[in-house]
Amino acid sequence: MSDLRVYIDGRKKRDPEFAENYDKGFQDFKLGVMLRQAREDAGLTQEELAKKISTKKTAISRIENHAEDIKLSTLEKFANALGKQITISVA
Repeated sequence: MSDLRVYIDGRKKRDPEFAENYDKGFQDFKLGVMLRQAREDAGLTQEELAKKISTKKTAISRIENHAEDIKLSTLEKFANALGKQITISVA
């Protein structure tokens, strides 16, 4: 186990607020990475995708880098422009 993983696991045990925020932040980060990868796999730049969904390049950048509190309708537009579908599960 890496030193970073040991630190994170220990901190999560000592600090419930850190644990909650870390897990939420990681999920947001993961979503942004998935969206960026889907865009890149489709061969589109941020600017090209922005034009497809009638928004600005900065909005695409914000979604990919800070995916917290993103609307489902925005995710659907993003996915549709890439020829993809959104699948949601509750776990």
